[in-house]
Amino acid sequence: VQLQASGGGVVQAGGSLRLSCAASGFTLERYAIGWFRQAPGKEREGVSCISSSGGNTYYADSVKGRFTISRDNAKNTVYLQMNSLKPEDTAVYYCAADPSYGLALATTTGKLYGMHYWGKGTEVTVSS
Repeated sequence: VQLQASGGGVVQAGGSLRLSCAASGFTLERYAIGWFRQAPGKEREGVSCISSSGGNTYYADSVKGRFTISRDNAKNTVYLQMNSLKPEDTAVYYCAADPSYGLALATTTGKLYGMHYWGKGTEVTVSS
């Protein structure tokens, strides 16, 4: 069972990247997915989450209007489209999965901790 984030890289401010969260060993469509990031010297921050059906989404204020979370259950993948990137978006981005959207939302908003699966991160660097 594995969850892997990919798609990171180096981009100039104002640019875009699309991150992917892919699962192996289990079916992602049954899970809510959260995206998190951690910048050097800072605590982990919840960025966005999406319910298993895709019908419910959440965005942190810091990324609202710039980032879009989506999922393609046929491809067992969840995406995070990041536009208008800023240097403060520089971080390692992680995805996590849990059967409960409520827990995913609570973890993403920092109220709880404990999603079922956590993946390895992908690094995003935004240069000014």
